[in-house]
Amino acid sequence: MAPIDEYPCLPMVKLQKMLAGKWKIIILWKITVKTTRFGELKRELGDITQSVLAKQLRELEEDGFISRKVYPEVPPRVEYSLTEFGESFVPILKHMKAWGDQHLDT
Repeated sequence: MAPIDEYPCLPMVKLQKMLAGKWKIIILWKITVKTTRFGELKRELGDITQSVLAKQLRELEEDGFISRKVYPEVPPRVEYSLTEFGESFVPILKHMKAWGDQHLDT
């Protein structure tokens, strides 16, 4: 069997690795609407643990989808927003939402 990097679907494999994680697409969707604070995301997502949210946000930041801004306040205020790279993914998120609206009964 050929190594994974020899397949023509390599860009899909890379994207799948970047977005692996139960919450990443939902987190991106929430941040698409507006710059969001950690606590807001935690409240809106409900079932996610604080450690999982922190990990997924850190990974999205490392992969360039979001930026993290820390304000020098007590207690510290941290906001997350999409980067230019993240903004380029918004049309895909919108297509995913439209497909879900059309094909998935809620």
